[in-house]
Amino acid sequence: MINIILSGIGGHMGAAVRKVAAERGDLQIVAGVDMNEPADMGVPVFADFTELAVKGDVIVDFSHPGVLAGLLDYAVKTGTPAVLATTGYSDEQEKMVDEAAGQVPIFRASNFSIGVNLLAQLATLCAKALGEQFDIEIVEAHHNQKLDAPSGTAKTLAKAVEEGLSFTPDYVYERESRRQKRDHKEIGMHAIRGGTIVGEHELIFAGRDEIVTIHHSARSKDVFAVGALNAAVFLVGQEPGRYSMPDMLG
Repeated sequence: MINIILSGIGGHMGAAVRKVAAERGDLQIVAGVDMNEPADMGVPVFADFTELAVKGDVIVDFSHPGVLAGLLDYAVKTGTPAVLATTGYSDEQEKMVDEAAGQVPIFRASNFSIGVNLLAQLATLCAKALGEQFDIEIVEAHHNQKLDAPSGTAKTLAKAVEEGLSFTPDYVYERESRRQKRDHKEIGMHAIRGGTIVGEHELIFAGRDEIVTIHHSARSKDVFAVGALNAAVFLVGQEPGRYSMPDMLG
């Protein structure tokens, strides 16, 4: 049985992780970390990692970028692997993740859906085949509570596209100030926020008289919880290093 420390246990994704974990027989949540210290979680909950008094086999984090420093400090000091599912990290925070991964296993992904990771592979393939003659746009949509834009997944898809191109693209996040023709080397990034949209991502390859689109739709948060818990099981017993979905999916 794998014992999990759930960071962000009181949030929406925390609820999804608890639901999915309860349906499995190979793991259990033994404690939570949440600055609001919600009650009735069924396990002890601590305000931050400095107060955490329960040992776990792995941390699963669906919280806030502000938690990262304390989480990594705890992970390194205790040798506890960590699955980082929070988005919106700065470049400096990504460097912190890299440094911690030199001492403890860290699983980092912008999206834990198997379908989205397949979409990234298709993005590279399409860019290799179409990128020289087709214009490329990325559109993502999420709920009105999401803080970062564009989404971490949209950025990951953009990097996957870039891997298939023979040139370095110029990312354009808005066109209101650009009164000029679209340059072929641009990749347009568009973010939509509204309602309770779980997650929509679409890649558009627009050529002369034809359009190729690839679309992924997440219908519930459970798909991300399933992926994160699979990552937690995968991470236990791994050597220190930075891991991601391709490492787990093979």
